Amino acid sequence: MYQPQPQRRRRSFAPFIVAIILAGALIVGLKLFFGDGASPGGGDSGGDGTGQKLACGDGGTTLTVAASSEKAELLRKMANRYNGHEVDGRCVDVVVTSKPSGGAMQALARGWNTEQDGPKPDVWSPAGTGWITLLQQRTEGSDKAQVVGADNPSIATTPLVIAMPKPMAQALGWPGKKLGWSDILALANDPKGWAKYGHPEWGRFRLGKTNPNFSTAGLNATVGAYFAATGLSGDLSEKNITDRKTREFVQGVERSIVHYGDTTLTFLANLQHADDQGAAMSYISAVTVEEKSVWDYNQGNPSGDPKTLGKHATPKVPLVAIYPKEGTLFSDNPYAVLSWADDAKRAAAADFLKFLHGDEQQKEFASSAFRSADGKAGELITEKNGLNPKEPGTTLSVPMPNVLDKTLKSWAELRKPANVLIVMDTSGSMGADVAGTGKSKLDLAREAAINALPQFGPNDQVGLWMFSLKQDGDKDYLELSPMGKDNRKTLVSRLNGLIPNGGTGLYDTTLASYRHVMSHRQGDAINAVVFLTDGKNEDNNSISLNTLLSGLRKESGQETVRVFTIAYGSDADLDTLTKISQTTDAAAYDSRKAGSIDDVFTSVISNF
Repeated sequence: MYQPQPQRRRRSFAPFIVAIILAGALIVGLKLFFGDGASPGGGDSGGDGTGQKLACGDGGTTLTVAASSEKAELLRKMANRYNGHEVDGRCVDVVVTSKPSGGAMQALARGWNTEQDGPKPDVWSPAGTGWITLLQQRTEGSDKAQVVGADNPSIATTPLVIAMPKPMAQALGWPGKKLGWSDILALANDPKGWAKYGHPEWGRFRLGKTNPNFSTAGLNATVGAYFAATGLSGDLSEKNITDRKTREFVQGVERSIVHYGDTTLTFLANLQHADDQGAAMSYISAVTVEEKSVWDYNQGNPSGDPKTLGKHATPKVPLVAIYPKEGTLFSDNPYAVLSWADDAKRAAAADFLKFLHGDEQQKEFASSAFRSADGKAGELITEKNGLNPKEPGTTLSVPMPNVLDKTLKSWAELRKPANVLIVMDTSGSMGADVAGTGKSKLDLAREAAINALPQFGPNDQVGLWMFSLKQDGDKDYLELSPMGKDNRKTLVSRLNGLIPNGGTGLYDTTLASYRHVMSHRQGDAINAVVFLTDGKNEDNNSISLNTLLSGLRKESGQETVRVFTIAYGSDADLDTLTKISQTTDAAAYDSRKAGSIDDVFTSVISNF
C-alpha cells in the first residue's frame, strides 16, 4: 500500500538551550519551506524512508519483508510496534516494503535486482501460495531453485469472491440462491443479457477480472474457473487443462471481460466514480476480488489504505460477495523466509512471525476484514456488510506447479483478445535528458514500449501513432502502423525511429485516437487506446478540454473505447489525463517519477 517517514534527536546542556531552540526552529522552517518528502506519523526514533520507526541503530538486525500491497501498510504498523525486540541478544528492526505478488515472483525468478526491483527481501509475503508454487515451477532446475522453503505459514486469510452490485445479485436470486461460475457463463452467453432478469437497462453482462500474471485475485479466479469447468475441487491435472469442454467454458467466461489489469483497484475505483454519478450498474456487473476488498469498497475506501478510510462517502449501491458454489481459493498470505537470509535474520523472522500470530495482531487483521491465519471469520464478516461468515462451502487447493504453469499458458490462449492503439508523445520536451541514465525521456519510453510488446498475443491487434503539433498537415498526429496482428517487427522499427520535435497537441489527438479505435471496434475484443504524454495541451487552435470529455462520454450501457493514459515526467498533466481515463472507464497511470516508465508500461499492457 502506501507510506509515511523520519525524525530527529535531542540534547540538553543549559548554555546551549537558546541555540538549540533557534536551530530547531530553523530546521523545521526549512523543512516546511522546501519539503523533505516525509509524511506525518513518525515517533521519536529514526526512520527508514518508508515511515517506519527504527529502534536498533547500526548494531541491530534489520529484517526486510516484501509484502503484497493490500496488507503492506498494516504490516508496517505492526512492525513499528515490534521494532526494538531482542532476539538472541540482538535488537531487531523489521522494514516492510510493498511489492505486488506477481512482480515479486518474477523478480525472484530472474534473480532479485535491487536497482530494478527495490530492496532485497529476507522474507516474502505474497497474497497467495499460488505465487510460491509458480516460483518453484519457474526456477526448477536452475541455480535459483529452492529460494523458498516448504514451510510457509499463513499470517491472515481472505477468500476470492465474485463481487456484484447488490441489485444485480438480488436479480440473480442472492442471497437465497447459490451462485457461481456456471451462472456467470450462462448470463454472459445469453444475447438478452440482463433483460432475461427483467433489467434491459443494465445491458449485457460485464465482468471485471485482473490479469493472472500480475494479480492474486486474477490468478485465483482463473484457477477457480478451470475447477468449475471440470467439476473438481482438487487434483487438477494437465489433461483437465487441455480438455476441449474445459477450454470452451473458460473462454466463455473470459469473453465477458471488460478488460484486465494489474490490480483490482482499477475496477473498484472506476466503480466508485460511476457510483458517485449514479451510474454504478453501467460499468461492470461483477468483479473478482478478495472478500476484504468488498468490505473496503463498502466503506468508501476501495484502496484499502487505512490512511484514506473515512475520506469518501460510502457507495449508494454497495457490493455483495458471491462465494462460487463450485468452490473458491483463499489468499492465504504465506510468510516465506528466503534462502539467503542468514541465521540472525532467520531467528528474527521466526520471532516476527510469532508476533504476527499473536492475539493483538490477529485482531488488527480482523479490523481490516481479513480472516485469521487459520481461516476464522471476524466480526466484520457479516451479511450486513455483504459478506457471509459461513462461506465458502468448498475450498479449492492450489494446483501442482506444472499444472498451475499450464493453466496460465492456457489462459493466454483463451483470454479476450485486444484491439489497441498506442499513441506516443514525440514533442520536443521528450528529448530532455533523464538524470543518471544517459538517455532521453523518449529513449526510455521507447524502450519501455518495446519491452512491453511481448505481452500481446497472436490474436491481439496493435497499432501505433505519434503526435506533437502539425504532424500530418493540420493534424497533430500521424499513423505509423495500422492496428494489425503479428506486426511486432514493424512496431519496434517505428518506435526506434521516433524523433522529438514540436509542441503537444493533446486534446485533438486524444479525441482522434478514441474515434479511430471506435470506428475499428471489434465486438469480441478489448478496444482501447494507450496514450503516453509528458506535457499539457499546447495547441492553441485545438478543441477545449470540456469538448474533449464530452466527445469521450458514452450513454449508459453503450460500448466504449477505453483510454488508458500515462502521465510521463514531472510536467505531465496527471489531473487532465485522469479525467480522460475516468470518462472512458479506464485507468490513469502515474509515471512522473524518474525511472518508473518500464514498470508502468508493463502495468498498462496488463489490461489486455
